[in-house]
Amino acid sequence: MTVQRMHVSPRFSEIAISGNLVHLAGQLATDLSLDIRGQTQQTLAAIDSFLADAGTDKSHILSVMIFLKDIENDYADMNEIWDAWCSDIQTLPRTCVEAKMYKPEVLVEMTVVAVKP
Repeated sequence: MTVQRMHVSPRFSEIAISGNLVHLAGQLATDLSLDIRGQTQQTLAAIDSFLADAGTDKSHILSVMIFLKDIENDYADMNEIWDAWCSDIQTLPRTCVEAKMYKPEVLVEMTVVAVKP
């Protein structure tokens, strides 16, 4: 099995591709001053971009893990942005949990597993 990695640093890869499986590392917003809606939009835009770089798109997602800093207060707003992003796809399997983030400004992070068509 060959694994292709797109490295950001010696210890971190944004994408790992094995066969037709594409694994995206945790994606988050680049502008951490944004609210949950803005951070969710930027995170989903990053996912779109990385999936395109890997030769696939959101319609080929197998699973998404969503980590929210404050699930009680941010879940509804995150879902509104999520629903608009995947409105053209019938269903996307996902899990959403509350998590302590590595920086206090990070409100949302997402990991993705997809397939290449």
